[in-house]
Amino acid sequence: MIGCADLEVQVEKFNETGYLVLPGFLPASLVGRLAPEVDHWVDSGLRKLSIEASLCPQEYTPPAVVELQMEAHGELASYAPLLELLGQDCLLGPAFVFHHLHSDRRPPGDSGKSWHHDYEQRPQRDREYPMIHALHYIGGLQPAMGSLAVMPGSHQQVAEKDAWSHLGTAEQPGEVLIDEVPPGTTVLLHSALFHTRRAAPGPSGDGNPRYMIDASYCRTGTLWPPVKPYWRSVLSVGRERGLGQGCWPELFAERHFSEYVCGDRGMPA
Repeated sequence: MIGCADLEVQVEKFNETGYLVLPGFLPASLVGRLAPEVDHWVDSGLRKLSIEASLCPQEYTPPAVVELQMEAHGELASYAPLLELLGQDCLLGPAFVFHHLHSDRRPPGDSGKSWHHDYEQRPQRDREYPMIHALHYIGGLQPAMGSLAVMPGSHQQVAEKDAWSHLGTAEQPGEVLIDEVPPGTTVLLHSALFHTRRAAPGPSGDGNPRYMIDASYCRTGTLWPPVKPYWRSVLSVGRERGLGQGCWPELFAERHFSEYVCGDRGMPA
């Protein structure tokens, strides 16, 4: 677990760097319940159905199950230590709303994802209201699983999500590589920070699958575009389950979102 002094330094520098690494942030008891839920989400085809609904919003049927209905996933989305951290003025401040959650398991040797950012704004015009992605690495990260590379400070640019896609996943001067962290590690990214998922070295990659749950939160005060056509159903589950109830009454409030527009979708880093 990161030391308190180190955490304070990272939080204070977040506006400058745009990222924060929290090794072993999630308790083992929660991690142990999350992994089987991710397996179920992937192996049952529920993840595939959720993607298809976003690809064909005119034809979609709301999924019978959304991620927040899984017990541990709901607890993760409203995990008090995470929300308390996000509530600091250097991050989102006290008023913020849940945006979305994606859950995935990628096999060893899976492909990477080109440099991109995930800040939801159409068109991209400013960075007045922060949005933060919490990348939860349930099984940790090792070089054989692939890695995450981030470009410190790049969230201060106003650019389209794919403005760096021509770079592929290639190493860039000044990047920070995150490739060896323990299970339960959380990486917070300002959503406008450019980052890439890099494939493991070698022809196929060795090692364990790469578990990652991506949850996103936004400062209130503007209307945020949703990335799932059934976003109201997701927020409704959060309210029905009482997630964050009492301490974070706006966490699953619909009034902070605009209508879904065809083609709006976000996928894990």
